[in-house]
Amino acid sequence: MGCFGPTVPTEYGGGGLDYISYGLMMQELERGDSGVRSTASVQGSLVMYPIYAYGSEQQKQKYLPRLASGEWLGCFGLTEPDHGSDPGGMLTHFEDAGDLVVLNGSKMWISNAPFAQVAVVWAKDEKGEVHGLIVERGMEGFSTPTTHNKWSLRASATGELVFDHVKVPKENILPGVKGLKGPLSCLTKARYGIAWGVIGAAMDCYDTALRYAKQREQFGKPIAAFQLQQKKLAEMVTEITKAQLLNWRLGVLMNEGKATPQQVSMAKRNSCEIATNICRDARQVLGGMGITGEYPIMRHMMNLESVITYEGTHDIHLLITGLDITGENAFK
Repeated sequence: MGCFGPTVPTEYGGGGLDYISYGLMMQELERGDSGVRSTASVQGSLVMYPIYAYGSEQQKQKYLPRLASGEWLGCFGLTEPDHGSDPGGMLTHFEDAGDLVVLNGSKMWISNAPFAQVAVVWAKDEKGEVHGLIVERGMEGFSTPTTHNKWSLRASATGELVFDHVKVPKENILPGVKGLKGPLSCLTKARYGIAWGVIGAAMDCYDTALRYAKQREQFGKPIAAFQLQQKKLAEMVTEITKAQLLNWRLGVLMNEGKATPQQVSMAKRNSCEIATNICRDARQVLGGMGITGEYPIMRHMMNLESVITYEGTHDIHLLITGLDITGENAFK
């Protein structure tokens, strides 16, 4: 459907589309399921984007068309077992070995990991500088154990990336960036997609609640005729509209190259918060039926508990905005 890397130029297999088009794609995918949107977000923003933005021409020609077509699936390795909100503390590292580097360490909570052919991995060199490396499935010492027993994002494959003396050719190192700027710029693109995506989940819950309220009768009339139910529904559609307006304006700024990471952070946090609240209110409209698998609300609600946490937790995004407006760093 063209949902992998839609903003990547057509010469590399992408759609050559703008960021509002990309956002609408993510919204509609997540209207179905957050896990499906996560797969597309990772592929486009966290794998294809860094290869396009920071890769060599040879890397772009080799990987991007296969990723865009879906022939290959990719994943993004930043979070570690002991380093989530503080990626600068990562322990994954590599050492020079002539034409190769030797990579050791592990990554955790990695979407697409169990099935990915390609991993864009962020690791420190011997000087402690962060670099991006393209690691391919089949490289000796590279494994991707699956994360089991998830109550959230069950439609998305999650796993670990384990590197045990993995020999990676130096030609697989992204030449165009070093430092945390690399992975954080990828997260900015992905957070933008999330800001749009979760509105799709909110819309599906709102639509479900509205239809149910019109059909369910109590005390001789549809529950949609009662003031408290109308209050819930009116607030849902208002918050969805406000969030879409924020996302649209942010999309205009993205297209113009003017959007800041702080603005994207605000939109990601806002969208996740209102979507989570809308899911809970929609469940109340449905009463006991809202907890059943006959309706999508509990599935969306459980998925959003992951989305409100990954790629910057709700609290971390609040602190990003706090730093932006006060100049005071509350992270340290």
